[in-house]
Amino acid sequence: MKKSRNKKIEEIFENSANLLIESKILADDIDVIIKKILNSIKKDGKIVAVGNGGSAADAQHFVAEFIGRFNKNRKSIPALALTTDTSIITAIGNDYGFEKIFSRQCESMLRKNDVVFAITTSGESKNIIECLKVAKKKGVFVVGLTGLSGKRLRNYSDIILFAPSKLTARIQEIHRVILHIICELVEREITENK
Repeated sequence: MKKSRNKKIEEIFENSANLLIESKILADDIDVIIKKILNSIKKDGKIVAVGNGGSAADAQHFVAEFIGRFNKNRKSIPALALTTDTSIITAIGNDYGFEKIFSRQCESMLRKNDVVFAITTSGESKNIIECLKVAKKKGVFVVGLTGLSGKRLRNYSDIILFAPSKLTARIQEIHRVILHIICELVEREITENK
């Protein structure tokens, strides 16, 4: 039994590693996103992130790396996760419906030079789509992170990064690496070009 379990563990590691290597094709788009973030910061914009479930945790983690630090001590970078205020989320969910929990926040929080990160493994989350509709009306640059089945998100994103998988766990692993790459390179640019 242990031998077959170990084999499965090795297969999961190998599958995850292969998908990460395959994701290198996203490098050009990630570079564009980094430039957009740096330009946003120069123009007093902020990074705004949304997601549900594990993707909500990823949105919060991503924002925390900018507000706190990733690898280097430096000035805090303006960022906001729309997933953190339970009073706002539950009030909007109760009064307007769960699909509006992010879009109502976007109405008041988003500004022209902001960059929105929409993280959804399925690409079908109604509350994410509603958020992005508001973001597009406000002229905000939108980055979509999803999996292979998330094609609907394309209609609402300026750049969409498809993790090359349909399995939620693998998609989330790739999203985390992408978000860490963005954090590391934005931080490096800011600290090296003070």
